[in-house]
Amino acid sequence: MDGFGVNSGIIVLAATNRVDILDPAIMRPGRFDRKISVGRPDVKGREEILRVHARNKPLSDDVDLARVAQTTAGFSGADLENLLNEAAILAAKENRPCLNNADLERAFIKVGIGGEKKSKIISEKEKKIAAYHEAGHAILFHVLPDVGPVHTVSVIPTGTGAAGYTMPLPDRDEMFLTRSAILHEIMVSLGGRIAEELTFDEMTTGASQDIKDATERARSMVMKYGMSQSAGLINYSGEEEVFIGRDYGHTREYGEETAAILDREVRGIVEDCYRKAREIIETHRPALEAVAGQLILREKLNQQEFEQIFQEAMNGKE
Repeated sequence: MDGFGVNSGIIVLAATNRVDILDPAIMRPGRFDRKISVGRPDVKGREEILRVHARNKPLSDDVDLARVAQTTAGFSGADLENLLNEAAILAAKENRPCLNNADLERAFIKVGIGGEKKSKIISEKEKKIAAYHEAGHAILFHVLPDVGPVHTVSVIPTGTGAAGYTMPLPDRDEMFLTRSAILHEIMVSLGGRIAEELTFDEMTTGASQDIKDATERARSMVMKYGMSQSAGLINYSGEEEVFIGRDYGHTREYGEETAAILDREVRGIVEDCYRKAREIIETHRPALEAVAGQLILREKLNQQEFEQIFQEAMNGKE
């Protein structure tokens, strides 16, 4: 990077999504000494990006790009481009001259969750288990204030190998996660396993990814975010190693006693969230039964359908 004269009139630009692995020598004054961070776009930015990628795509009157921007919080520019491209493919498959809102809804699910495999045959037993599992997630998304609301609940298998999915509706941009929000996310992750236990008095492997997600969130609370009184305001996660063998060569910077405290804290958070989530689902058992029953019949529920079923079930209880 040396050799450029001060009057050469040349500006060298470079881009990376891994600033953490750059050699410090590259970043010293006289080389790449200006950094511009480009984060994920906010709601206004997403709307503008959508309009750019929709220029050559005819849209029907029911498409509201401002609404699409509101429901795609966390999407990058590439995600938004992919969303419109997938919607265009869906419209082309049906020989329609323009994209409609249904195309965008289906593309949103495909980009966010994975393509639905409607041709995949599953047994009635597995379908019933999936229905109660996803209903458990959906009820917690609906009841807890820091997550949700529910966008779609489905027991149609996806390309990711999942037997179904529950997609929340991210209708706002948030720069920070609060402690209560992370706890609610852990509770939602455990909702599927809880519903299975309450209904079938049995456990399945379907909650393996949910348990992994819950554990990782609880561990981050304790080891990275300083959200545990016992562990204190200490970052125990260390620096992220970028080498292929990092899992084998990593050495922790704390002793066995501290490791035991961290393990107890992580386990305590998960167990407390499990207890609270189970109480909520038990309280809303009529809604669990009603939502699961409708999923078995219809296979998919949108936000309005889910909320109506939930409300009618709980009103009937009263």
